[in-house]
Amino acid sequence: MTSWDGANFRASIQEALDEFLDEMTTRLEPLGPDAGRLLDEARRSVSGGKRFRAAFCYWGYRSVRPDVDDERALMRACAALELLHASALVHDDYMDASDTRRGRPATHRAFEAEHRGDGWRGDPRQYGASAAILLGDLLLSWADEMLRRCGLPAPEVAAALDVFDLCRTEVIAGQFLDVSAQARGQADVDTAMTVLRYKSAKYSIERPLHIGAALAGGTRETLADLAAYGLPLGEGFQLRDDLLGVFGDADTTGKPAGDDLVEGKRTVLVALALDGATTEDAALLDRSLGTPLDAGQVNVLRRVIDDSGAHAQVESVIRELVDLAGAALDRARIDDDAREVLHGLAAAATDRVV
Repeated sequence: MTSWDGANFRASIQEALDEFLDEMTTRLEPLGPDAGRLLDEARRSVSGGKRFRAAFCYWGYRSVRPDVDDERALMRACAALELLHASALVHDDYMDASDTRRGRPATHRAFEAEHRGDGWRGDPRQYGASAAILLGDLLLSWADEMLRRCGLPAPEVAAALDVFDLCRTEVIAGQFLDVSAQARGQADVDTAMTVLRYKSAKYSIERPLHIGAALAGGTRETLADLAAYGLPLGEGFQLRDDLLGVFGDADTTGKPAGDDLVEGKRTVLVALALDGATTEDAALLDRSLGTPLDAGQVNVLRRVIDDSGAHAQVESVIRELVDLAGAALDRARIDDDAREVLHGLAAAATDRVV
């Protein structure tokens, strides 16, 4: 039976990211202090977090190949998923006009504040937006580079890059579906579920598992087994995030209370609430989405969602998805130690407190 120290794993991923960014610092040093500011923000953007994507990549590898020949190379490969995640968050925060991320200013807000504080010319908001777009692009480029140069055998890395290409295509297209749904001001449950699946569920769990398995030389059958576990778990993971975005405590989430409501996100939770609420409550929720809300107004909308039955329904769906993932994991043709850890990761990904 294996023992796995999650805290030590997260520290090792951070070490791999720090080493890579040290290399990038040397590369960009001739560009001067502005490049240094961009790198400082890159370091902040990859600090902290639960490292779920790296963990699923790691155990995707070990589900196929229990013994790791080059632990440092595998850590670099797994850390590449965290660069991709950081890229998505930097862009997502700008597109959602979020003010904070993990309890500190979002990237576009941080650069906007620098511009304003130094009294530079032009529009501080445009400067912040430009900086966030460029940093997100840079992190996306670095994610590819870090995986490609991780140090594992070239044939396995090539197979993993094929999955990584698919992963990036899915998450970017899923993000566009999301902003389009918000722009229209409407999204039924099926549309919201499609957004959830491609914007988050696949890239958070299923594809990291596949990348890890590909790095270990996994077969199509193994990847299919991991998908049967990873996709429903990824959906449950994002549904939990949707609940946290409305009912989560700001000290836990690092975001203001009810932030998803203020941002006008048309999540599965919101779609179910609009379907299940009274006509009056549904109209109140619909017109309130995407508007400035104080604590009292957030609490009123939380009541609307609770009274509609959507909160309880999403909790029920999460449990069903976790059970489905667990059953698939029990059937999967993978290493038993990896199976045990993946069961634990399923609980950690979906049992976060609302």
